[in-house]
Amino acid sequence: MPGSMTSAAALEVATAYHCPALLNHSLRAYVWAAARGVAEGIAFDEELLYVAALFHDIGLVPAFDSHTVAFEEAGGHVAQVFAAGAGWPAERRARVSDVIVRHMWPWVEASADPEGNLLARATATEVIGKDAEDYSVGFRAEVLERYPRLDLTEQFLTCFQAQAARKPGSSAAGAVRSGLADRMASNPLDSTA
Repeated sequence: MPGSMTSAAALEVATAYHCPALLNHSLRAYVWAAARGVAEGIAFDEELLYVAALFHDIGLVPAFDSHTVAFEEAGGHVAQVFAAGAGWPAERRARVSDVIVRHMWPWVEASADPEGNLLARATATEVIGKDAEDYSVGFRAEVLERYPRLDLTEQFLTCFQAQAARKPGSSAAGAVRSGLADRMASNPLDSTA
């Protein structure tokens, strides 16, 4: 984990607002993303990726759930406000928001947005187990022991279903319509947790 004061503050904020399952999910998302970046030789900004990972689902939290925009857009706005308070320049604040919004895209090109690519792929691993086998059995076990999944499937699905009901045009609604519950139920990370 990055050792900056900004990273520590991001963890403090995420801990204050996320339930334990979503906090661990966010931390695992960073670990999977960073490990993939290192393994694949994708250069990335550790602090930017960490902050994006911690805030990527903050728009699902009742305090930040917007009735006007999708959860990933709301999360991007929260991250921009946080980053402004941390003294990040405008361009870097926009980047963290872009990474968060793009984590819900079907594909993000690594050459154009390395942090967005890594976070999108890591969250797909987290939520539905996509490419989980790319990580060694030992590494998966170590990550899951350090940051247990707890009741993530139930918590996450409940949040997405609520988003889908209130925001039928959102990415969350699309995921629910396309069988998210079934894909989550067969996540290999839950069978090894």
